[in-house]
Amino acid sequence: MTGDDVEIMRVYDVVHGRATPRGATFLVDRLWPRGVRKDSLSLDDWTRDAAPSTELREWFNHDPARWEEFRRAYHTELDQKPDAWRPIREALRSGPVTLLFATSDAEHSNAVVLREHLLEHDADKG
Repeated sequence: MTGDDVEIMRVYDVVHGRATPRGATFLVDRLWPRGVRKDSLSLDDWTRDAAPSTELREWFNHDPARWEEFRRAYHTELDQKPDAWRPIREALRSGPVTLLFATSDAEHSNAVVLREHLLEHDADKG
């Protein structure tokens, strides 16, 4: 797997036709995106349990000053619940995947960390 195999996109860009997912598509937020009808998204899965815990998400509150600590804590959460992100990893065996997220700050989204985690664990397979 390479970095090109895991894309991340804002769900609103997909819904409004500004972006097109490749491969299996997963919503990776714990909460359903505001203003998005469920029938407007073609998803392979909504992996809400792979999202940060409510406590971590609320603590982070998309504050870039807390980004590094959020990343570390979220990686730890992902390590503790591999079954939550297993569907994404399994889909990667068949080709690329797209991780959808809702936040407007694409640089500091949980999808960035989840992508890192998937790539790191693929590298661990050696």
